[in-house]
Amino acid sequence: QVQLVESGGGLVQPGGSLRLSCAASGTIFSISAMGWYRQAPGNQRELVADITSGGSTNYADSAKGRFTISRDNAKNTVDLQMNNLKPEDTAVYYCNAQIVPRATIHIGSYWGQGTQVTVSS
Repeated sequence: QVQLVESGGGLVQPGGSLRLSCAASGTIFSISAMGWYRQAPGNQRELVADITSGGSTNYADSAKGRFTISRDNAKNTVDLQMNNLKPEDTAVYYCNAQIVPRATIHIGSYWGQGTQVTVSS
């Protein structure tokens, strides 16, 4: 079994900062990529940022220059540092990981339950 648990969401004022964390646990052989997605009411879930096991990163245009994604391969964790938050960043943020549970099992996509981020004055 594989489980992803997010933490760090909350209510902040515009211009403020939050740091989201996600930890993967369970039967894990390897993790290829980890990322953060978000979904606002009425919208599709969209990519915010992701990172490979080698450290290559990718950001949505709306996140560039404000958000930073990082991971610790030894601890199976991924963080998202969010600075200069804007009201349009308000959404439920979900952690995602591409995981091979065992050497003989193909890679699968796993999701956390999500954490609410609200940016409001």
